[in-house]
Amino acid sequence: MIHFKTIILCLFSFILFIIFCSPKEMQDIVERNITEPSKLVVLWTSGDRDVALKMVFMYTNNAKINGWWDEIRFIVWGPSSKLLSKDVELQEYIKKMKDSGVELLACKACADSYGVSEKLQEIGIEVKYMGQPLTSMLKSDWVSLTF
Repeated sequence: MIHFKTIILCLFSFILFIIFCSPKEMQDIVERNITEPSKLVVLWTSGDRDVALKMVFMYTNNAKINGWWDEIRFIVWGPSSKLLSKDVELQEYIKKMKDSGVELLACKACADSYGVSEKLQEIGIEVKYMGQPLTSMLKSDWVSLTF
């Protein structure tokens, strides 16, 4: 009997949902469920080592390992490129992220301005001009997280 009551309650709730939801609201609900974000771009700009170790790197690597996002791009931009070029522990963590499947990128204009492009390439980061690629990600279905 309880099972029957549950079915009736669910059916009644569904009917109320259909009656009181506009077609636009229903379409939005369907699209949200179908197009749930699956791509993350992490833009790391901070020259703060603690922010890198205690937040940015930890979240990015765990997000990939645990499948929280299907695709993750990690962009080194600005002062972070200088910090990364000199810090061996951060470099090792970057290699760990790469092994986890995180795509590693760095802004060439920024890296060149600090004279660290070659060093970043040596540790496995693709160094290229990032203005247009980042803009494309921001305008599309990538979720962005900036530190």
